[in-house]
Amino acid sequence: MFLSESAAYPAVASIAQSAYDRLVADGEIDYRMLDDLIGEASGKGVLRDLRRKYSPAAFDAIIEPILQEIGRAKPIWSQRPPVDPDRDPLTAASWPR
Repeated sequence: MFLSESAAYPAVASIAQSAYDRLVADGEIDYRMLDDLIGEASGKGVLRDLRRKYSPAAFDAIIEPILQEIGRAKPIWSQRPPVDPDRDPLTAASWPR
């Protein structure tokens, strides 16, 4: 669906075609490619056009599987600095004095 709907946007269509080809060949698509597809589609207005063109249920049926796969596969990076176990009072071998 993304491939046909993004024909007017070469950058989006290129990523969609690559994703489709990879899906057909391997049965899997790397989350980074899907993330790029959603990002490029959002930036070019393709998502906005899809939302206008289709009902909310149809729009969700097009977008949700892609977003779910990104959410399932994309690693979560913590913004917190690593904890030094010797300075953390909950995990330190002895309490600081």
